Amino acid sequence: MLKLSSLVKLTRDRKRVGRGGSRGGTSGRGHKGQKARSGGSVSARFEGGQMPIHRRLPKRGFNNCLFEKKYQVVSLEKLDKWFEEEVISFEMLSKRLRLQRGDLVKVLHTGALTKKKVIEVHACSQAAKKAIEAVGGEIKLI
Repeated sequence: MLKLSSLVKLTRDRKRVGRGGSRGGTSGRGHKGQKARSGGSVSARFEGGQMPIHRRLPKRGFNNCLFEKKYQVVSLEKLDKWFEEEVISFEMLSKRLRLQRGDLVKVLHTGALTKKKVIEVHACSQAAKKAIEAVGGEIKLI
């Protein structure tokens, strides 16, 4: 008859190192030190306090992030809600968006524009341009 107590175990118990027993007090971990402690391990890149190789070697190659243009995006829906004026200058937008020096603004086609507006920005999506011109407005690129 099949009993739970008579079943053969399919997996082995993991050897619990560092707890005394048949292998002695240190159980193969040596004496003291970080690797003798429980949870004491170092990452593969750690070099014992020496300056790591990834910091010793010089940086090489070209990185384009210095020349990347970062745009703050604004939707047509927000432009319609925020501004009653017909002409929206970049200065007005920068105050509203709290832009930093050097930030660029791009208009995206999200929502709809209900009134005719003239907008001064750095970039504009094609769909947003069509939507603005359909209402009778105009985009001026700076």
